[in-house]
Amino acid sequence: MKSFVADLNIAAVEREVGLSKDVLRVWERRYGFPSPTRDANGERVYPPEQVRRLRLVKRLMDQGMRPGRLLRGTSEDLELLAAGAAVEAGSALSGAGSPGDALELLDCLRAHDAAGLHRMLQQRHAQLGLASFVQDIIAPMAIGVGEEWAGGRLEVYEEHLFTEIASRLLRQAILNLPSGRGPVALLTTAPEEAHGLGLLMGEAMLSLRGARCINLGTQVPLADIARAADAYGADVVALSFSSSFIVRRIPELLQQLRASLPGHVRLWAAGAAVRRLAAPEGVQLLASMDEALSALEACGSADGERRASDT
Repeated sequence: MKSFVADLNIAAVEREVGLSKDVLRVWERRYGFPSPTRDANGERVYPPEQVRRLRLVKRLMDQGMRPGRLLRGTSEDLELLAAGAAVEAGSALSGAGSPGDALELLDCLRAHDAAGLHRMLQQRHAQLGLASFVQDIIAPMAIGVGEEWAGGRLEVYEEHLFTEIASRLLRQAILNLPSGRGPVALLTTAPEEAHGLGLLMGEAMLSLRGARCINLGTQVPLADIARAADAYGADVVALSFSSSFIVRRIPELLQQLRASLPGHVRLWAAGAAVRRLAAPEGVQLLASMDEALSALEACGSADGERRASDT
């Protein structure tokens, strides 16, 4: 029996794809795509094939391609470009533990075997330890699952299942870590960034290096982030931006937050969306987990010197 996939309204497309309503309307006028139909109330609705194509466009834009080129191309052109993204995803997945790990995990996801996926991830954690579990399993799988979704080979609910199971395991592992004595790191995301797996990966790795992490979860207003940094005596505020976040909005958000934080509090931004940005003044962009750990080490050394000079 063929499954029915409903058309999405413009708000749902904005949420699911990561392209703003304004952008969608401008593209419609300028390029003739997307070309939504209208529902009974006269509101725009987008067929599944158009939503899938928009996901591909967004993913390719995140890799540095210009929307004009992508939107003027044919569906075949986009598929060829997406195939290149799939090759990159395969490279990332090939690093996940052992050669068979990625395929086995993805097979569980596609087979809708939630219990099997949970069991396999638990086993990898037990075998590898937390640091390798994050870096060699969860991080590459998150990239690969995202690429599979963008290429139409995984459904949104399948991506969400992986994220939920991985998040559950990471939270439990973090609870079992001893309390650190290093810098206080406040972790969160900006408003409209709902993806929290990156926060948990960062919390796990920073906690293993002795940081005292305060994870506020996702979508916290900037003013509340600044108040929380003061309340918890944060040495670092770290924001995570996933590939679905609108990249052009990040510099302004970071500048606003930087202006509301005391000068001694470091501001870090990490995640797929920041990799091609120039760092705003007073902000450190972290392109990888290794860079985050190096930044933490530098933070601990600098704070130690500052405390010594104050005594």
